Amino acid sequence: MDKNVGEKLQVMAKVWEDVLDAFFLKANLKQGQILVLGCSTSEVIGHRIGQGSSLEVAEMLLPPLLERVHQQGIFLAVQGCEHINRALVVEEACVDHHGLGLEVVTVLPGLHAGGAMTVQAWKKFSSPLMIERIQGHAGIDIGDTFIGMHLRPVAIPIRIHVKELGEAHLTLAHTRPRLIGGPRAVYP
Repeated sequence: MDKNVGEKLQVMAKVWEDVLDAFFLKANLKQGQILVLGCSTSEVIGHRIGQGSSLEVAEMLLPPLLERVHQQGIFLAVQGCEHINRALVVEEACVDHHGLGLEVVTVLPGLHAGGAMTVQAWKKFSSPLMIERIQGHAGIDIGDTFIGMHLRPVAIPIRIHVKELGEAHLTLAHTRPRLIGGPRAVYP
């Protein structure tokens, strides 16, 4: 890695810490809930999604996120790209905790079929499994990877001071239960 890239990664690492501080402050996740991460490392370094997967970026982003996930007692689900049908890497404990709704599938993430972040998650998780779908309680989308299909039905944007990570557009969300009923319904 050349010096210029190393310096850019150091700057991004500081921005990422700020993003995580703001996100976890506003997301209000409870123990056992699920955070979905979608990340195009290509977009982070200024390439078109899927055109420049970067293990260096994944290696920089994942450890501080995993640290926060462990501190909060929540589960992380890392979404792969469309070449593996946006399957997700999760810990086996997540499947055990959330039950039969999480269908385990057979595929290994690769740099060009899943992406750098799923490859890194597969390496770093203690007992990784691939699942087909999930209904996360919150999400971080780096580079417009479209994680919405893996969030609970009512997603609420989380607005923070950071709009991009590197060159990638950043979107954050948490979810809430649906409001049901009609004009006579009362909500808390």
